[in-house]
Amino acid sequence: MKIENTGIDNKVVDILALNRIMGQHAFILGESWDYDRVTYDYKINSQEKNVTYYIRILGEALEGDVDTKTAVIKLKTPLLGKHYYPFGVEYGEDENFPKNLVERVNKIVTTLNGDLEKITQ
Repeated sequence: MKIENTGIDNKVVDILALNRIMGQHAFILGESWDYDRVTYDYKINSQEKNVTYYIRILGEALEGDVDTKTAVIKLKTPLLGKHYYPFGVEYGEDENFPKNLVERVNKIVTTLNGDLEKITQ
């Protein structure tokens, strides 16, 4: 599910500052190595059996390289996904998310955006 109208879409940020802010908000940088893309995930535990939710924020380098930490990153629309053990995470629009979860996710992403506003180019 896309998390729209948060202000994060198309925000342009230096990767070092981005990594710092994302870490302060408990977003973990994905381990997959890439020259021009980044993925940050925020884990939300659930009381549902074998279900975990994730906020995912993707970005791509407009210039520089991610691996050398010289990149300037353009962020994309955040996503809310549901992990089904052992199959993986689904981000599809057909997923049903509890209203209180969606409200919580919007607060998390809006708070994150407030700090990103302070460092954007």
